[in-house]
This record gives sequence, C-alpha cells and structure tokens, in this order.
Amino acid sequence: MKIFSIIQARLGSTRLPEKILLEIAPGKTILECMLNRVRQSQLIERIIVATTINPADKKLIKFLEKIGQEYFIGSEEDVLDRYYQAAKAFRAEPGDIIVRLTSDCPLIDSAVIDKTIKFYIDGNFDYAANGLEPYTYPDGMDTEVFSFAALEKAWKEADKPSHREHVTFYFWKNPDKFKIGRLVNTEKDQANYRLTIDYPEDYELLKAVYGGLSGRNPDFSMGEIVEFLEHNPMIKKLNIKFARNASWQGA
Repeated sequence: MKIFSIIQARLGSTRLPEKILLEIAPGKTILECMLNRVRQSQLIERIIVATTINPADKKLIKFLEKIGQEYFIGSEEDVLDRYYQAAKAFRAEPGDIIVRLTSDCPLIDSAVIDKTIKFYIDGNFDYAANGLEPYTYPDGMDTEVFSFAALEKAWKEADKPSHREHVTFYFWKNPDKFKIGRLVNTEKDQANYRLTIDYPEDYELLKAVYGGLSGRNPDFSMGEIVEFLEHNPMIKKLNIKFARNASWQGA
C-alpha cells in the first residue's frame, strides 16, 4: 500500500489571478510554502501536482519543472477525471491511498494531514475527511483521504457535472455506496478561522501569519496559527466576511 498526495492546482482564478504563484514571503510562493509543509508529513510517500491542459497553466508547469516537482496535466473542467488519470499515471493500485489537497491552502499543517490519514486507516473507511459539515477545522486545513478503488468507482459512476468538477462530491453525496468518516476537531471548534486564498484579503492575512510565525519555525502548527490570530484580532478580521466554500454550495 502506497500513500499519494494529489494536489490540484491551476492559475485561472478569476478572483485573484495566479494566486498560488504570489509570494507569501520574499522569494517563496504560496505553492512552494504549501508543498514544503506537505513534505513534512510522516505518511505521504509521493506528492503529485495535478494541473490542466489550459494554455494559461503552462506558466505553472514551467514553475513546477523549475523547482523539481512532479506533476500531471489533465482536464480543466472534469477534475474527477484529472485525479483518476493522475493516479493511474503514477501507477496507483486499488489498495493505495490518495490524499486530496488543494494548492490554495499554504498553511496546512502536516500533523493534521497525518491525523486524517490515520483516522481513515483505523476506521477502514472508503472516504474520510476533516472538512465535512458541520465544520470544526479551520478553512485551509482541509484534507480528504480515499482509496484508489473508491476513486475509480466514482470516476466510472459519477455523471452529474458537479460531481465531475468537484472530485469528492460523489463520495459524500452517496453514503449508501461508500463508508464515510468525518474527522472532528477535538481541541475546539475552530471553523471560524480562514486560512485559504481566494481574495486579496486572504492574501494579506496569510502573509501576516507566515511573517509572524515562520521566523521561529517554518513548520509552525495549526495551534500556533490559532494562537497568533487570537493575539492579533485585526489580522484575523481581514477576511472574516467571506463564506466558506461559497462557490459550490447547493451543487
């Protein structure tokens, strides 16, 4: 059994163009920060960035080649197919584990990733996640874990456009077909923290958090982020007006 992380990434954001190539600190992009933090996982064995055939993503591909990051190029709209083909291209087998992450979460905590993977394995789930509603983890810590066999089943059966565009919708919309696990944050409800990037205000918050914590330890934890924001309420308020996952509610 192998554990892959497939990170979806593209440059075609309408709200904040090329957001993942913005610098979170001098000389370090949002994407590099995220990749470095994912690499601290004790369980993930291989990291693949899954980008698209859109010509706009050629710039991203050149960047990935420059930093020596493995990648796959697939459908822009059918993201479920992109994930499936990426897993196949890197020779995933039915029992292998896929960890789905998104490139707009640069402060993701590798310990949270590993906790979600262990939860998936211990519960013998087909699909497990820490970002199912009602939310308890900060937005930006989202980790989804499933087997290649489950991914293949979804790839074969999903026919609604929303289930093709959003990789894991078919799992949690069909609890009769998959054994689903929801990991709850046992520390406390921290769903009101927004640590992802979609808007300029998100970018300002992420830069402030990274600048405030990375000098001491670039692998700072989720707990340290929460503590920093509690001590800096004006920074926390920068992006408080934006709703979580607003783009796909009702899909």
